[in-house]
Amino acid sequence: MTKSVTLIFPGQGAQYVGMAASLEGHESYKLLTQANEVLGFDLKKMMLEGPEEELRLTANTQPAILTHSVALFHKLNDFLKANDIKVDRVLGHSVGEYAALVATKSLTFENAVKAVNLRGTFMQDAVPPGMGKMIAVMKVPKEKIEEACVASSTEDSQVMPANFNEPNQTVISGHAEACDRAVAWLEANIADAFRTVELNVSAPFHSSLMKPAASKLMEYFSSIEFRPTQTPYIANIDAKEYPAGTSGETVKNNLFSQVDGSVCWSQSIESLSDDTICIEVGPGRVLMGLSRKINRNIKVISLDKDGAFDELQELLG
Repeated sequence: MTKSVTLIFPGQGAQYVGMAASLEGHESYKLLTQANEVLGFDLKKMMLEGPEEELRLTANTQPAILTHSVALFHKLNDFLKANDIKVDRVLGHSVGEYAALVATKSLTFENAVKAVNLRGTFMQDAVPPGMGKMIAVMKVPKEKIEEACVASSTEDSQVMPANFNEPNQTVISGHAEACDRAVAWLEANIADAFRTVELNVSAPFHSSLMKPAASKLMEYFSSIEFRPTQTPYIANIDAKEYPAGTSGETVKNNLFSQVDGSVCWSQSIESLSDDTICIEVGPGRVLMGLSRKINRNIKVISLDKDGAFDELQELLG
């Protein structure tokens, strides 16, 4: 039976010291050195040796995840070609979307690694410390969370859903006091038990507070080439599958909108058929966990573990 193969690329939070070390000896490992040359600092050392505090800085985390993901994709691509396996679509969570767009040949690795380094810097600099926050809300329907955000936002103080991660977890983001008002609204209007966790992040990502970052990033986008996609991809901003041949202009606008827009991850995975095999291409296994909570029928293989390619061979080869 023919299986539908989808590549999924992780976002911020998947990084760890020692990431990509397992690729040493494969040709794709040289991308770590290439990233250093593009960025002008030693990202490779940070990825392999830390320190963790430096790797956790958004401007470093994002290119580290992208570099690991694209290097792993090159190794995977060799396997797929050798076994004559076609990829049906690609998608990535937040910064992971850039790796997905390298995989579909819309962006070069060099342009993407520079873009996400700038993206991290611009997002970090967009908001003074303490002005914003992000809160994960568990076991509340997304419609109620959207209602809470609308009810709790004013012209000067806004909150919005930032990440629809899975049906029981939505992250809200925005001005700190608006986030607190949204939680208070939920407490007053939701009878069932739910939980909230404030996230340890440096800025309120994927909220209206990121508009200055989006504008600055668009300036960089104007200086690089976005090519038509060669594989279908699902965009974060609307969970819509864009066919192969989608224009570079459309891709660019989707990435621009994504900076201060919601990541529709749950909706994206919900759009996949039950017979889909998802291959998680990048550090960690965060997306495997989320995918299982969205649709248990979808098979997910994370490549960042021992024996992953053997498992893939058994399943697809």
